Amino acid sequence: MPQPRRHAVQGTITRGTTNPNRLRRVDRWLAGPAASLIRNAADPLVVDLGYGASPITAVELRHRLSSVRADVEVVGIEIDPARVTVAKPLERPGLSFRVGGFELPLDGRRPVVVRAFNVLRQYAEAEVEPAWNLVRERLAPGGLLVDGTCDEIGRRATWIAVDADQGPVSLTVSLRLGGLEKPSDVAERLPKALIHRNVPGERIHTYLNALDAGWARNAPISSFGARQRWLATVSGLKAEGWAVLDGPTRWRLGEVTVPWDAVAP
Repeated sequence: MPQPRRHAVQGTITRGTTNPNRLRRVDRWLAGPAASLIRNAADPLVVDLGYGASPITAVELRHRLSSVRADVEVVGIEIDPARVTVAKPLERPGLSFRVGGFELPLDGRRPVVVRAFNVLRQYAEAEVEPAWNLVRERLAPGGLLVDGTCDEIGRRATWIAVDADQGPVSLTVSLRLGGLEKPSDVAERLPKALIHRNVPGERIHTYLNALDAGWARNAPISSFGARQRWLATVSGLKAEGWAVLDGPTRWRLGEVTVPWDAVAP
């Protein structure tokens, strides 16, 4: 019998730090603005790429996306075989784990969403686009790679949506508003494609400065709560001409999304 062709694993083992509920912000976005991709998919396959030392983020992703589509299937892919061994006992219908990297060893199936959080952050900037392209080649038509970064407990997160056909299409910032000093505090959690670009003359620097200026300008509104201050900040950003892609329903969550060309290097 002919044997299936094996592909070399593409990637390197990362630190694997993870915590329960760490990725709730991006999961909420996948179950919100991106939900139609999963709902309308011929094959509702979603990948948690580089899930880390604990499989909890893949377990949570399957649970959260089941509200969008009951038959969603999540595959956790990790380059470290020991981590996959630890995860295997948690397998059940709709959730499985396998060894692999950016080549996505899925036996020819094409996922509609690949979530890769806190993975490329640990790579060199020059390695980001080749990794994006490798995943894009394996996505379902219209599918998304979500390349993001967050802090250890998920209070500050950013992610780039990378379309299978178009490449990067948007940047989302999502923040816990309580105790927020200024929006640009998220700069240290920018994805690898942007983190070194937060310097004068770069679009991402201009964007974060605009958010900071609006946050400062709306300080008097903080007496009504941080959420109202954030709503006024993002509304003002849009009034200034920034092409904010979402609306108040998302802003209330501490979230704002702009097109990639507004922040691209």
